[in-house]
Amino acid sequence: MRRNRSQTAKRRSHHAISGERLATCECGALRVAHRACANCGTYNGRVVIDIVARAKRQTRRDKRKQTELRESGQATETREKEKSVPTGRQEPAQT
Repeated sequence: MRRNRSQTAKRRSHHAISGERLATCECGALRVAHRACANCGTYNGRVVIDIVARAKRQTRRDKRKQTELRESGQATETREKEKSVPTGRQEPAQT
């Protein structure tokens, strides 16, 4: 049988998405329940994520990425700049 709109709406009333359960860490930051704290790296009173090592690794990755971008894009940027630099006085475009 066909369900009417009210019965469909009643059935779907339980389909709502609930918010994440947040807990307060020992460091005072909010974190998702049953997950390690992203701020201090502790879970259940123990340090499970070395935040200092992770930060160092991320800075190394960022620095390496910047140097790779600089090396790969440097040659194209200088050539584009040389082409776009005006050598003399240019006449204004007439429309």
